[in-house]
Amino acid sequence: MRPVDLAREHGLSTQAIRNYEDAGILPAAGRTASGYRVYTTLHAQALRAFLALVPGHGHQTATSIMQAVNRGATEDALRIVDESHARLLDDRRTLEAVEAALRDLAPVPQERGDTFIGPLARRLGLRPATLRKWENAGLVRPRRDPGTGYRVYGADDVRDARLAHQLRRGGYLLEQIAPLIAQVRSAGGVAPLESALRDWQARLSARGRAMLRGAAGLDAYLRTRES
Repeated sequence: MRPVDLAREHGLSTQAIRNYEDAGILPAAGRTASGYRVYTTLHAQALRAFLALVPGHGHQTATSIMQAVNRGATEDALRIVDESHARLLDDRRTLEAVEAALRDLAPVPQERGDTFIGPLARRLGLRPATLRKWENAGLVRPRRDPGTGYRVYGADDVRDARLAHQLRRGGYLLEQIAPLIAQVRSAGGVAPLESALRDWQARLSARGRAMLRGAAGLDAYLRTRES
């Protein structure tokens, strides 16, 4: 096969095929007497495996998997696959923690205006040191007054502090609360969060299905190499 033969099957450029070989994604090609690359069904299967791995694992991880296989380190490749699946599992557990935390939330009143750390701490029945600890953990992100350097909590910051306070009273750890607060911020509040969580779940499911397709492609390539 020529580079163009591999490229046409997947709508790629011939330069992309050469780049994949140079990166170790494809095994080294043979050469004609005049120096042209010659590919085989093994290279075609390698390319299919790589393109199947990318949607579930990402380009960098898929590259590492193929590089390991092509240098004969199959166990290393399988370990990389396992680590990628473990990251997906961690993401699923984070989503489950966020969903559980959301069920425990009471309605958070809409705040207006700015406040400082002392008044906010008194309103929540906390010590200022607790709010500073939450700030270090990323749960609240007050801005600083340019003249005094004091922390200034806007409406969104007060909302985040109230959410964190509710969840702490519910027994959640700071590392469990942080993903929820991040989701609230990205969703623009608590109300739109359910839709964001559904989208998050859909993305995780799509990633899991893509990993299954990638596993099938990789297994086919491994069997081709063995035969």
